[in-house]
Amino acid sequence: MSTVFPVDVESPTCSTLQAWARVPAEPGPAQRTELLARCRDLLARENAVLVAHYYVHSDLQDLALETGGCVADSLEMARFGRDHAATTLVVSGVRFMGETAKMLSMDKRVLMPDLEATCSLDLGCPADAFAAWCDAHPDRTAVVYANTSAAVKARADWVVTSSCALDIVRHLKDRGEKILWAPDRHLGDYIRRETGADMLLWQGVCIVHDEFKALELELLKTEHPEARVLVHPESPAGVIALADVVGSTSQILKAARELNAPAYIVATDKGMFHALQQQNPGKVFIEAPTAGNSATCKSCAHCPWMAMNSLQGLVHALETGAGEITLDPELAARARRSVERMLDFTAAQKRAAAAPAGLVPGIGAA
Repeated sequence: MSTVFPVDVESPTCSTLQAWARVPAEPGPAQRTELLARCRDLLARENAVLVAHYYVHSDLQDLALETGGCVADSLEMARFGRDHAATTLVVSGVRFMGETAKMLSMDKRVLMPDLEATCSLDLGCPADAFAAWCDAHPDRTAVVYANTSAAVKARADWVVTSSCALDIVRHLKDRGEKILWAPDRHLGDYIRRETGADMLLWQGVCIVHDEFKALELELLKTEHPEARVLVHPESPAGVIALADVVGSTSQILKAARELNAPAYIVATDKGMFHALQQQNPGKVFIEAPTAGNSATCKSCAHCPWMAMNSLQGLVHALETGAGEITLDPELAARARRSVERMLDFTAAQKRAAAAPAGLVPGIGAA
């Protein structure tokens, strides 16, 4: 199991030394067919909808779409679940995603295939250490990435995703605010470089994106000169510098659809390749290089905790009610405020983009 040590509030660092995950065995063809049929029946019986992240097994992604659910990033999963008529949400992803879904749908039952599926960014940013860091810098606005616990979100002023972080930080900088950023240092450094904002960074990393290597990527580019490079901003700066497009999961998917290159080198979790190939059947997608193809989870470009999601776990959750997410109502209300601040900001941006020239609605009042 991962070990978490106390964090120096003046120089917080990611304390996740290694990943641990209990990855289920891949079912055989007959068992897979049986499991899929049981999942469909149970989702209907329990008035449940399945929302799946792009990084989980392709069977779960396909099942979500087939049964009226969605495949999306963490925030859209929560938003979809909030707006859906189902009384039970099944979140196929990692724990902070289940918590975000629950805080937006406190009246619904939220289940996960495996509650132990977590995230190195979440583990590496304990709520008590984060609170101490905020206390040490009361003059700064606390902005946290969505990959954090409900308790961390409850202490933050803003929650952001990788798709809206640049716009929100630019907005705060324009208001003269100085920022505490947590937990991903690569994403924070990218935003600081792009915006020029005054930011103190928590030193966390995603164990998948942190493993992409700039030197090997440069060599791979020479082997595939026709390929465009798509990079998630949780990657190291050297990898980002080689990118044609830097963006969130949804932005990477959009770039792959809209660019006319025949091939793409992609630096993000390889679970994304299922959606990329489905949406772009005539294009070639190549995994960006990591530390190698050894037996360790850190070298395979796939989150070991995302891999804990399975059809077997989905059946067990729906049959028994195991894997239910519960949140203290008061904590959930505080966390929801920082999430809704982000949702209000992005909604105002959309209204501004659609408004006639000269009419710009107000954005993001704290």
